[in-house]
Amino acid sequence: MTTRAKICGITTPDALEAAISGGADYIGLVFFPKSPRHLAIAQAKALAAQARGKAQIVALTVDANDATLQEIVDEVAPDILQLHGREVPERVALIKKQFGRAIIKAIPVASADDAASAQGFTGAADLILFDAKAPPGSALPGGNGMTFDWRALEGVAGAHPFMLSGGLGPDNVAEAIALTQPMAVDVSSGVESAPGIKDPSLIHRFLLAIKTAKQT
Repeated sequence: MTTRAKICGITTPDALEAAISGGADYIGLVFFPKSPRHLAIAQAKALAAQARGKAQIVALTVDANDATLQEIVDEVAPDILQLHGREVPERVALIKKQFGRAIIKAIPVASADDAASAQGFTGAADLILFDAKAPPGSALPGGNGMTFDWRALEGVAGAHPFMLSGGLGPDNVAEAIALTQPMAVDVSSGVESAPGIKDPSLIHRFLLAIKTAKQT
């Protein structure tokens, strides 16, 4: 199995080109005003047009209402909606049905019990994203550059197709893949020179590390 790669929080054409030329399978566009990677609809629409047909376009939202989701779907036309808030399984299922998009549901993990909560989203989400739980008081549910103990996934990893996130970068992604065998890995801050500023050289290093990682 070849592990797929997602570069999240793309904000510029140069970063997007680095992701695509390096072989990223997914590119993530963030719609969350508190994030340094937040995009206006017009920005996101232009980046989506650049990526379309070359990588899967993922729109990341955090507890977005239906009107916001509808605008994103209508204007940006993402392939996938990533729900990174406190959405419950019923809400996830409703979004999937209403907007006709594949769904990635983020699960914040600090313990095995947190990881086990993914079971509640079986059938509602197409893919689970296990991310490090944000520190208390953080304004951001993800993109904080924090890892978690990957052993927390031992009891659930085989039960769900999943994407691994949280503190990944060029220097640790191969180890993460070897230990957890995810379907895909996701990076944001780990390929940045500053919050929200993607470094094309780090993007290429990250993608190369995935290609050379030990995979089953």
